[in-house]
Amino acid sequence: MKILGIETSCDETAAAVVEDGRKVLSNIIASQVDIHARYGGVVPEVASRQHVIHMTPAVAEALESAGVAMDELDAVAVTYGPGLAGSLLVGLNFAKALAFSLGIPLLCMNHLEGHIYSAWLRRDDAPDPGTEPGFPFLCLIASGGHTDLVQMEAHGRYRLLGRTRDDAAGEAFDKAARILGLGFPGGPEIQRVSGGALGKESLPRAWLKDTQDFSFSGVKTALLHKAQDRGIYPPPGELEREDMEREVREMAAAFQDSVVDVMVSKTLAAAEKWSARGIILGGGVTANALLRERMLQQSSLPVLIPPPVLCTDNGAMMAACGYYHLIRGHRSSFDLDVDPSLSLE
Repeated sequence: MKILGIETSCDETAAAVVEDGRKVLSNIIASQVDIHARYGGVVPEVASRQHVIHMTPAVAEALESAGVAMDELDAVAVTYGPGLAGSLLVGLNFAKALAFSLGIPLLCMNHLEGHIYSAWLRRDDAPDPGTEPGFPFLCLIASGGHTDLVQMEAHGRYRLLGRTRDDAAGEAFDKAARILGLGFPGGPEIQRVSGGALGKESLPRAWLKDTQDFSFSGVKTALLHKAQDRGIYPPPGELEREDMEREVREMAAAFQDSVVDVMVSKTLAAAEKWSARGIILGGGVTANALLRERMLQQSSLPVLIPPPVLCTDNGAMMAACGYYHLIRGHRSSFDLDVDPSLSLE
């Protein structure tokens, strides 16, 4: 069964073809990073206009790369929320038109659920996570807009255990990068400059005891105050270039360490409390090398982490998600609208 997946929730125009919910036949992503970098963040109107430009070429390339003709598709899966309303509209309307013209099912999917199903995508004969290690899973979904802990009890059955009370992890990384004079997106920039840090700096952690919730605004504010005290912010700073680079490297590493420490610790604690059999990581922040390394080192449970390209927004995860809905008999109505605030429960 071949499903076309379309994802346009933010600034990536993504299309992919996935077979039987697991085998990635193609995965095309048209990125807008260079366009939005000059603004230090995603501009919603610009993003939606770029989706209009890239949508048709991305789908055509996905089909060609997969070696699949349009009339060989069994369904179209598309994100309808959460995300930016204008961006979601482009992908959803395209998917509706395509599915209607081909007479095949339309599958409108939750973006967050798609990130979870990235763990099912494999290019080899790895076992199905649903049978090995099996349900339930504890899922950490960490991106620019969300930092959620979710229990996946079975296909399509979720319980939200915790979420961020303020900034999402990806949003916090972006803001930290701006404070330190780094580029966009902030996560990869923080990771890049942290290499070689000596660990001379430390920043606080917000543990929010007795909850599974997160908070990253405090560590961001602590970083801001420290950058101001050291003459790094606001730019131009007062330090010599070599001293500036050293200070930025140490503070970036301290910020990354603080955010990763909290995410790993709270994920492992929740997995133990709710008797999970495995842990799934999904979302752009879970491409972070330190997060991946520490989760694998500290967890006594199997940890399923997609390759970095499948952690960030992509069409393959939506196609995989759609497959497991389709085999349970689910179909979406063609009059369904986007839902920018859609929750997973």
